[in-house]
Amino acid sequence: MSFSYDRLWKKLIDEKMNKTDLQEAIQTTPKTIAKMGKDKNVSLETLGRICELFKCDIGEIIEYKEKKD
Repeated sequence: MSFSYDRLWKKLIDEKMNKTDLQEAIQTTPKTIAKMGKDKNVSLETLGRICELFKCDIGEIIEYKEKKD
């Protein structure tokens, strides 16, 4: 099971933000942003803060991708 944060990165471009802006806005660490950059798992709390920031649903920032064998 894996998730992609491509939708989040597109949203950042649309909002004219970079990853540092996001990190500061949701008050998280560079390590968390790096994990998302590698499509690793992060806490639901972090994802909730992102949704709150953009006033969006979680499906607008992450996407489930089936793992290929």
